Amino acid sequence: MGVDISSLLEKSEVDLKTLKGRMLAVDAFNVIYQFLSNIREYDGSPLKDSHGNITSHLSGLFYRNISLLETGIVPVYVFDGKPPALKDKTIKERIALKEKAEEEYRMSLAMGDYEKAKSFASRTSRLTAEMIAESKELLNSIGIAVVDAPSEGEAEASYLCRIGSVYSAVSQDYDSLLFGSPRLIRNLTISGKRRYGRTGRVVDVKPEILVNDEILRKLGITREQLVDMGMLIGTDFNDGIKGIGPKKAYQLIKKNGSLRNISNIKIENYEEIRDIFLNPNVVDPGHIRIPELNEQKASEILVTNHDFSPERVTSALSRVRETRKQGVQRSIDSFF
Repeated sequence: MGVDISSLLEKSEVDLKTLKGRMLAVDAFNVIYQFLSNIREYDGSPLKDSHGNITSHLSGLFYRNISLLETGIVPVYVFDGKPPALKDKTIKERIALKEKAEEEYRMSLAMGDYEKAKSFASRTSRLTAEMIAESKELLNSIGIAVVDAPSEGEAEASYLCRIGSVYSAVSQDYDSLLFGSPRLIRNLTISGKRRYGRTGRVVDVKPEILVNDEILRKLGITREQLVDMGMLIGTDFNDGIKGIGPKKAYQLIKKNGSLRNISNIKIENYEEIRDIFLNPNVVDPGHIRIPELNEQKASEILVTNHDFSPERVTSALSRVRETRKQGVQRSIDSFF
């Protein structure tokens, strides 16, 4: 979920063509959960193979990344490691919400209300160790590098951007800004026309970029103050203060300078949470090597193991092969 500061931020649309040759660090769990939530049948059930194994995430990872590779974008998927202990409460709350959504989903199905069922179904997604391992295997097979973070994937992606290993972090959440990523790209893997809600409203979702320095300059605050605002609103590591949203948090920090200066507000584990954002547990993976395309392995995962269409998979892989043959070069200003 992450910290909700969207109402304070100005976003700019970004043309995918301008990202050609750029390496982008993708928050893997964030994106995979998108695919698990959005790629579903009419009744809300996820895509499955003949053995009952869920394949929504594999479909999203394969076909969406094929499109990105064709544009010349170089995605690097960053996977979460062990979460900080302070995230335990959030994880338990998410599990409880999934269980409640699963109950509502079953009731909606029983009543034959498929639109409602699909809405609840999107909140029930679960990611198993087996699914994670196979996702990494698939990404490597289509020539996409994988980085294992020691803790939060978003923190690692932000760190890779800070040290110049990648051009930007990619996530739907805004935590990357608190983790200090110079840039954040949103909607990269969900761009296009999307149907929302029971009204069937169609929205044209476009990729957008946020530049951290510009945001801080326009708000007139520091990154440390942004982190304090996040704690007032609520993060994955604390509940926040009831009645305080983004605008109120901004006003309080602008007036007082720091949470430490607000005597009537106390955040439990303040220093520890602050340290998670300002000094996260990350590692320098060194040179990020782009794997070779392994069409046989990709076909084995998708077609042999999970009943994907051989024709569609072969066609998509041929597009990647052609793209790699053209030798898309990263531009000399990729990181600037």
